[in-house]
Amino acid sequence: MKNSYILSFIILSSLALVLFIAINGFSASENESQSNSSSGLERATFAGGCFWCMEPPFEKMPGVSKVISGYTGGKKVNPTYKEVATGTTDHAEAIEIHYNPAKISYNDLLEVLWRNIDPTDGNGQFVDRGKQYRPAIFYHNKNQKKLAQISKDNLEKSKRFNKKIAIRIVKATEFYSAEEYHQDFYKKSTLRYKIYRVGSGRDQFINKIWGDNRHYKVSKISTNENSANKQPSDIIFKKPPKSELRKKLTFLQYRVTQEKGTEPPYMNKYWSNKKRGIYVDIVSGEPLFSSRDKFKSGTGWPSFTKPLVPENILTRKDSSYNMSRIEVKSKNAYSHLGHLFNDGPKPTGLRYCINSASLRFIPFEKLLDEGYEKFASAFNQN
Repeated sequence: MKNSYILSFIILSSLALVLFIAINGFSASENESQSNSSSGLERATFAGGCFWCMEPPFEKMPGVSKVISGYTGGKKVNPTYKEVATGTTDHAEAIEIHYNPAKISYNDLLEVLWRNIDPTDGNGQFVDRGKQYRPAIFYHNKNQKKLAQISKDNLEKSKRFNKKIAIRIVKATEFYSAEEYHQDFYKKSTLRYKIYRVGSGRDQFINKIWGDNRHYKVSKISTNENSANKQPSDIIFKKPPKSELRKKLTFLQYRVTQEKGTEPPYMNKYWSNKKRGIYVDIVSGEPLFSSRDKFKSGTGWPSFTKPLVPENILTRKDSSYNMSRIEVKSKNAYSHLGHLFNDGPKPTGLRYCINSASLRFIPFEKLLDEGYEKFASAFNQN
């Protein structure tokens, strides 16, 4: 009997230990992801042959916090270097770049990539042959995909290379960090790295193609709030007919935006929203207000001291209900948003009292995914 108690205790203790490790392990990963998100960092994943040679050029760039060597694009879970090297796992040696978009843009990273690979060779890179050394751009969102395609097309049009650009642009999948001895290999095993690099033919190729332009200089990324207050150039809107709007919008959204209705105070979606992000027109998507300018007005409706993009806001006199007010409308969709009052806090003294039903909120973490990345830099300011 005593032995059975002891055995039961050991089994339960073991299960508890496994559960503890599993929970803590998950939490650590989740916290790291949340830390990157809260710090405004983004990820870029590129493959350009041997990852030993891909780390140095990116780690030297301003705004890059870390570069991780690893494997991606394959089917096997958590593959080893030896497995990937056989070419049977479908993985490519790749790097995952963690960067601050307020200091270096995704376009800048693409320019660095072009200057360190042979984008015309889709079957390997330099001395390293096989699909595990294939070049690729693994995009993490639609905006990265679009920017990568534009950059690739521009490179093709430049005629810098005599052959067709063969690098593939594919959706990012699970990225597995390589073994520790591969990380920063050029620092840990400098002599071995230099011997390999010279013999690979990479530098000879880069010098021949790029010459004095092989070292890319990052263009200045403005963190000035005014520079962010411009409507994204890719927003082109043609207002649909009312019949389509009735299908697209809820009853309340249609009533507010198209018929100048007013939603109930304290019973709407964003009146107490405290998350970081921007508010766009529910119909057109044009950027209107920022959480940075939102304040607690005590009215029960979202209130802002100023617009995010002033040119997207229209105002006109409103004499309805025997009152003299200033109506606020969006420029492109011509949606009714709310009203403007002169009882707001300093420095503007204004209160844009807006209906939640006329807005769609885009959190800071989603700005890049939704194509509003130019507004992200304002949130990185102190």
